[in-house]
Amino acid sequence: MRSIWKGALTFGLVNVPVKVYSATEDHDVSLHQVHNKDGGRIRYQRVCEIDGEVVPYSDIDRAYDDGAQTVILTKDDFDALPAEKSREIDVVEFVPSEQVDPLLFDKAYYLEPDSASPKAYVLLRRTLEQTDRTAIVRFSLRQKTRLAALRVRGDVLVLQTLLWSDEVREAAFPSLEEDVKISGKELELSAALVDSFASDFDPTEFTDDYQEELRTLIKAKIEQGDAIDTAETFGTEDEGDGGGEVIDLMEALRASVERSRAARSGKKDDTPSGNASGSAESGGAAKKKTPRKKAAKAS
Repeated sequence: MRSIWKGALTFGLVNVPVKVYSATEDHDVSLHQVHNKDGGRIRYQRVCEIDGEVVPYSDIDRAYDDGAQTVILTKDDFDALPAEKSREIDVVEFVPSEQVDPLLFDKAYYLEPDSASPKAYVLLRRTLEQTDRTAIVRFSLRQKTRLAALRVRGDVLVLQTLLWSDEVREAAFPSLEEDVKISGKELELSAALVDSFASDFDPTEFTDDYQEELRTLIKAKIEQGDAIDTAETFGTEDEGDGGGEVIDLMEALRASVERSRAARSGKKDDTPSGNASGSAESGGAAKKKTPRKKAAKAS
């Protein structure tokens, strides 16, 4: 695997340099559209509706249309937006794992320690396991602010992006509002049926039959000579530093706890700053943060 992003996972004054990897991949067979008469590749062009000209991607801007008016947004407009330049995955809070609705889960990423010592990484992982907590974090990826859940999978920390609350539709079905009566016998028989199918889930026991049959079909057509030259028909297409080591993890943890307590009690925060693991970019200097108040993002 190749990392897609490097940065630091931060909570309080603790800094954990990490590499980020996509945890999933699409295994579907990639298919093109072709002309059924001669097998010629069908390609799409960006054509302007006003003058009919084919427009190169470099000359294309984006626009928002509300149905009555269109607002054109140029590259300069997007560049003017306040984009975060830091590379931090900032922990906002630690919540009971059962409070995170799986319906919110989106894209998953593996985090690998990117430091001379993985101590801070392992400590955070074990703490999440022991407390049965999930870290809610904020960061920036591909110019978008992301909310994510940091959880444990085996020996690895997994960053799972979350949908925003307004992206989840409410399930309001009138048919479920009716008072449905279920007899004890019906419930007993239903439970017996469930028990007859009871098993331990093993995802490796399940396969995508459609994709397997599609690959078999493609292989058979190739073996039968029912194929065309790809280069002639389709043409050809052309196709992230180490972190620093842990310096004083205990001191950073102690200072972070004291800072958090002071913030909650409204006391003036005069806790001296410390650093658990400074990355090469930061030169080992820890950044002061107030948990739950300020969420730094990484681009």
